Amino acid sequence: MQATLLQNGALSTNKSPAWTGLPARGRQTRRGPPAPRASPAKTQGIDKVQLGRSDARVSEIGIGAWSWGDSSGYWGYNKSYGQSDNLEAFKAAMEAGATFLDTAEVYGFGNSERFIREFSASTGLEPDVATKFGPLPWRQSAGSLVKACKGSLERLGSQRVTLYLQHWPGFFFNAFANDAYIQGLADVVDQGLAQAVGVSNFNADRVRRAAQQLQARGTSLACNQVQYSLLYRAPETNGVLEACREAGSTLVAYSPLCQGFLTGKYNAENKPSGVRGRNFSAAQYEELVRLLDLMRAVGAEEGDHTPAQIAINWLLCKGVLPIPGAKNAAQVQAIVGATGWRLSDGAVAELDKVSARVKSASGAPFENW
Repeated sequence: MQATLLQNGALSTNKSPAWTGLPARGRQTRRGPPAPRASPAKTQGIDKVQLGRSDARVSEIGIGAWSWGDSSGYWGYNKSYGQSDNLEAFKAAMEAGATFLDTAEVYGFGNSERFIREFSASTGLEPDVATKFGPLPWRQSAGSLVKACKGSLERLGSQRVTLYLQHWPGFFFNAFANDAYIQGLADVVDQGLAQAVGVSNFNADRVRRAAQQLQARGTSLACNQVQYSLLYRAPETNGVLEACREAGSTLVAYSPLCQGFLTGKYNAENKPSGVRGRNFSAAQYEELVRLLDLMRAVGAEEGDHTPAQIAINWLLCKGVLPIPGAKNAAQVQAIVGATGWRLSDGAVAELDKVSARVKSASGAPFENW
């Protein structure tokens, strides 16, 4: 018997007067920043979208490679998965048309970038790569950003990346260097090292300032990459989504599955290992159950989709570009299943309402600097 949603947010397997049903499926009006979404071009069922006002076009959904070759122990590399799994994830993403890969120089201390180079060389497949500059304390000039970009290109085995970003705003020892970093991003474009440039973890004021500075240099702010999911909706209320809309910059959503909590595989009795297992309180786990129950009901109503696919498609409906992480081919295939369709307006509204009742996950502290 099909599960239904009651007005109080609870689920029931029996229809009641409170149940009105989810509206019929259909492609819906996109929500969120309109400027970054140009007329889509199909690639194996996955749309290509424009990054902000730049010339770069990438798959509407990316694959995050934070976990590839991770040496911190956070993701369990060489315990629950290894390089061969990452290779299969790479091949599955490329074959499905999810050709936009997100990495950074700090991921695995360069291993993630090196893996992409090795995988591309062994398969002959060329992804659209986004990588990032880490504003470490001793890096305080535009030239330091350009030098870091060249280091990433060497590890990637490439002459140019699709997108180069400042990973977080400089603070404390290099708080004064943020303007220099933006000039460095413009230099990267001028030198042909990146097709487009952007920022990550920038608040609304920083987005506006960066966009103005880049425009003065004859280029544009392609994107701001921030945490955004059903369990972390701060960009809707802290001005970041609006600032991206004003600047014509794509909002790229990292952790769209809230590091696995929106997949449905974790609960109070089955927590993720390590630090991630301590990210949620007992009360949050209880609230999460109701949201996941709704996501399962919506998935059944809208075409037998998993909670993870519902979470990702919800972001697509908001007009942003999600970059869920994937360690292996199975995870990539599940992610790709979030494309080629859209949630109904009614489903998005119910997800908005119920997720708003769940205490927000923790955000990156950079967003407040």
